[in-house]
Amino acid sequence: MVFWIIVHILLGFVSLISPLPLIVWFYVALFSSFVVVSRSNTPPSVYISFMVYMISFEIISRMAQTSPYIPYEMGKYLFFIFLVIGVIKYKTTSWPPFIMALCLLPAVLFDLSGQVSFLDMIFNFLGPLNVALAMLFFYGKRISLKMLLETFKLLIYPMVSVLAFALFKAPDLVEVDFSLGANSITSGGFGSNQVSTGLGLATFIVFIFWINRWKLTGFRILDTGLLVFFTLQGLLTFSRGGMVTGFLGIFLILFFLRSATSQQVKRFGLVRIGKYLIPAFLVIMGTFFLVNRLTDGMLLLRYQGETQGTIAGNKQRSLNSITSGRFDILMGDLDLWLDHPVFGVGAGTSKYLRERMNGIVAHVELSRLLAEHGLLGLIYFIILMYFGFKIVRSHPNPAVLGILIALFSVGVFTSFHAAMRTFVSPLMIGLSMLTIKDARGKKLTKAKDSPVQLVNQTPIKI
Repeated sequence: MVFWIIVHILLGFVSLISPLPLIVWFYVALFSSFVVVSRSNTPPSVYISFMVYMISFEIISRMAQTSPYIPYEMGKYLFFIFLVIGVIKYKTTSWPPFIMALCLLPAVLFDLSGQVSFLDMIFNFLGPLNVALAMLFFYGKRISLKMLLETFKLLIYPMVSVLAFALFKAPDLVEVDFSLGANSITSGGFGSNQVSTGLGLATFIVFIFWINRWKLTGFRILDTGLLVFFTLQGLLTFSRGGMVTGFLGIFLILFFLRSATSQQVKRFGLVRIGKYLIPAFLVIMGTFFLVNRLTDGMLLLRYQGETQGTIAGNKQRSLNSITSGRFDILMGDLDLWLDHPVFGVGAGTSKYLRERMNGIVAHVELSRLLAEHGLLGLIYFIILMYFGFKIVRSHPNPAVLGILIALFSVGVFTSFHAAMRTFVSPLMIGLSMLTIKDARGKKLTKAKDSPVQLVNQTPIKI
């Protein structure tokens, strides 16, 4: 894996100079792998790995400005196509996700603002539709823990490119004027919220390997280095949502490992979490306080919800200031829902009709669903949460159960700070629906295969 990490570091670096190498790599991987996964005997686990790798290029392609060759909304388009093909190919059926998709359709038929463009429609509609399709496709699919971890590695590779791009493009930190707002300079000159979402996700995934002592790169010090650098650069973006989401996933992983009984530890070969809690705490908190020192204490103030106005005494700290305006957007959406409780105001319409934060796109997917889809949006969310609660009894292994619940939680929580503008929510919620088999804790071996070669493999039992 070290070789392929280096390849993706170089891919992130050369993307600073020209988007062409990234575009070429993307399409070579896409078409060469699709030839393999389209075969009738390709197991679902291999098809899933292929999907995960390809759609994870969404953030780095945006940073490198590859549009129109790799479209800006590539993650939504490509995931939708992959999911439809997957549902047909593997003859997947499940009524609740199908009902979720149906709940979204009426709002497409009307627009109370008269201002919604086709792109507005796609921007707001495809995200929740992909969640429903992901639940339809992933639910009940059987995959070994070994193959799930290989899939996680394929997700990490493009995030390594994101990290490299941001690191190489950022100036020396002494030249950066850190304020109490999100920082696009340390985000590679791109949207800090989306970069932070990707880096926070990578921090969470790397931590899964690190805390369970499963092999990621094959070298413990390199695994720790990846964890530190993803955390450090994510914190430097000063965009809190993505990193808080990653830390939430980490907390859930630790909670379920810590709650394992001695019998479960022995039965599943789990790590004894006690001796790793302090190192885990030191790595995460040590990185936080290092960044806080590098930013002259601004990071801590940022995470405390302070703004330039509250520091100067011109503004009172409130829930809206702490959430960078998201609370007002949420309340504005709820006002629209109260006015149009049954069918809502139409897909993509809330930003045009909202009195509070008018013209600003929704950041909380739940409030957008209620405002634009009305009662049907509420039904959609209830079905989603019902499937989430079903995960609680989905696996006897606390390590695996913690991963599945954390995946679902990361997906849902991401939609509460970034709506569904990235691939993260649909993919994480989809992966949480998987059935993990043969998770008995035997030693995991190091993968030596390339991202493209992996689609030729079949799942290997642990």
